[in-house]
Amino acid sequence: MNTKNEKAEPAGLIVITHSNYGEALLRAAESILGAIPNSVAMSVDITADVKDTVDNLRSTAEQMDKGNGVLILTDMFGGTPTNLSLSLLSIEGVEVVTGVNLPMILRAAGHSSLGAAALAEEARQAGVQGIVSASEMLRQKRG
Repeated sequence: MNTKNEKAEPAGLIVITHSNYGEALLRAAESILGAIPNSVAMSVDITADVKDTVDNLRSTAEQMDKGNGVLILTDMFGGTPTNLSLSLLSIEGVEVVTGVNLPMILRAAGHSSLGAAALAEEARQAGVQGIVSASEMLRQKRG
């Protein structure tokens, strides 16, 4: 447990997606915030052995957990990145949230001192709040 004078280690942040989508999102977030400590993007290669991919993901999560857990953000529920990530839920401190978008990464990066469970909720809320029908909002303001 950290005392008030100790800075909590950032929770690990893994963005795992189809193709290079996660890498692009993480780069975009870093262009806004600067370097995001203890974060990594991974992509799922559907031609790779599933066991090797899960082993790599597990190893990455274990290395990134500095005592505050690991948040795994995936692109969509039911997709391969999510399905592989769910196998890590047996590891204490690992949380998985699907539907990754830029607001989620920005919020997670800004609150990384929270434990993984609280960070997962922050990211989920940011993701939902970031989905806006701009045209509908503008029509309502005009009307």
